[in-house]
Amino acid sequence: MYKLKSSTVDNCAKIFGMASNNELYTTVSQLMQSGKGILAADESDPSAGKRLAMVDLPNNPGNRQDFREILFTAPGIEEFLSGVILYDSSIKNSTDQGVPFPDVLAARGIVPGIKVDMGLRTLPGYGEEQYTQGLDNLGDRLKEYFDFGARFTKWRGVVKISDSTPTGEALEMMSTQMALYALIAQENGFVPIVEPEVLFPGNHTIQKAEEVTTQALTVLFTTLKKYKVDLKGTILKSSMVLAGDANTEQSTPEEVATATLRTFKIAVPKETGGIVFLSGGQTPKRATENLQAIASYGPQAWPITYSYSRAIEEPVLVAWQGKPENIKEAQKALLYRCKMNSLAQLGKYDSERDTEKK
Repeated sequence: MYKLKSSTVDNCAKIFGMASNNELYTTVSQLMQSGKGILAADESDPSAGKRLAMVDLPNNPGNRQDFREILFTAPGIEEFLSGVILYDSSIKNSTDQGVPFPDVLAARGIVPGIKVDMGLRTLPGYGEEQYTQGLDNLGDRLKEYFDFGARFTKWRGVVKISDSTPTGEALEMMSTQMALYALIAQENGFVPIVEPEVLFPGNHTIQKAEEVTTQALTVLFTTLKKYKVDLKGTILKSSMVLAGDANTEQSTPEEVATATLRTFKIAVPKETGGIVFLSGGQTPKRATENLQAIASYGPQAWPITYSYSRAIEEPVLVAWQGKPENIKEAQKALLYRCKMNSLAQLGKYDSERDTEKK
């Protein structure tokens, strides 16, 4: 198992002065504003193609640019979004008028972020378990992204639930990689989002999901603390705890809320800067309903909000269909879904008044 040298950790901490890094804490506060969330528009170019395929659009640079411009220029999104996570190709892209996407967001008070991992690969000797690529030259890439205007980053690992997974070794590998990533991010002035996604596909029960999520988060935060990552300047992006999509007994919002918050109270240190949820394959409305159920329990030790991707983007794509005459309707769909999620984050969402289909 790869381990960080203590000298590397100490040098990172000394160089960056993490214990008193007010700029990181300011960024965390900006991202975790009440009534706002983070749009995860950080699909890789191949993954963006899967989104476009939902409405039979070819995966080419023009369609990707057009869709992202619809998202980033929608009137009024700053009311509901505090940040947007970009991908390498989109942080370097611009509107049709030549305005860089990060500048479009920053001008509206939305913090630009950047996905910095380089995707998943099979962990040799561990069956279907995976590790994340992207640590090589991360510092150099971050310096470039800082100049583009990004101020927070995201790194994703995955946890698959099966009869034989996850293994302790795979969880340790994922957590150690995230610790090194977080140290390098903070050293370069970025708030790191750590995302240990417990995968939704499967027939596992909510009880199994809770057990695995608690285990994964416990290992992660034990490792982050061991390697002196500044937790106050770090955000957790977590799955909600719910039964697998193939389980015949699907979790109710109340069950999701109680299991998720119970997990966080066990595994997530109170000094962590914030928690944001991924939608992880849930339908747009279900992701909102579950967020509302969690918020209904009132304030927690950490600010909690959403960082959805497909659960926000899918209605926009359906409304757009790649047709210029549909852009305004697509942007209305974006604003509506963001508003519903922001209401849920405040505990003020009413499912009966949500006109969007399940």
